[in-house]
Amino acid sequence: MSRSEEAAVGRRAAQRRRALGLRRDEVARRAGLAEGFVAFVEDHPRPLTHWSVCRLARALEVTPEELLGEEGAHLPESPALRLEELPSSACRELISAGGVGRVAFTPVGASAPLVFPVNFAVAASDIVFRTRAAGELARHLPAWVSFQVDRMDEAMSSGWSVLATGRAVLVEDDRDVRGLQAAAPVRPWAGGEREAYVRMMPTRVSGRRVNGWAAVRGGPA
Repeated sequence: MSRSEEAAVGRRAAQRRRALGLRRDEVARRAGLAEGFVAFVEDHPRPLTHWSVCRLARALEVTPEELLGEEGAHLPESPALRLEELPSSACRELISAGGVGRVAFTPVGASAPLVFPVNFAVAASDIVFRTRAAGELARHLPAWVSFQVDRMDEAMSSGWSVLATGRAVLVEDDRDVRGLQAAAPVRPWAGGEREAYVRMMPTRVSGRRVNGWAAVRGGPA
């Protein structure tokens, strides 16, 4: 699909949205898409996947063919995916801003690993998060753990995932805790006290990035 064809689809989507008396955020909720994606479809030519067109068309109460018009003949059924292995340096850069990740470990004697979502920050090269001092995770530290962070855009069939493995320990020295509070503030979303700081020291970091349209457009992944 060319830039002009993409722009035509965006104009058609905007006209239909206004005809229904809907705001962009309302269309996004109906479609299960990010509001920013709806805005970009309307205002900026961009490639679309079959999945995102179907979701958007349903939200706008039209068929995908009506939304695409003649441009539908040029829409691939699925994007041309390109998977890229990321070097450790790129992985560390991706997670450097912190956010939400998942820590996984297998307690001694357990038959399956436990996985906990946590808010995290990065201090130097270490991953820092908070947990309950009397919780399941804290009781089994120190331990070797895996830590995964990912960001996905289903509408564009793109995203990245980083996996770190290393030893996690409770930070028990008061000076170290104060240092982490200053250098890597973490605000857990979960309710209750999360007074124990955990420092995870990665020994191996790997990751992958997938871009559904890099191969079609020839742009960077």
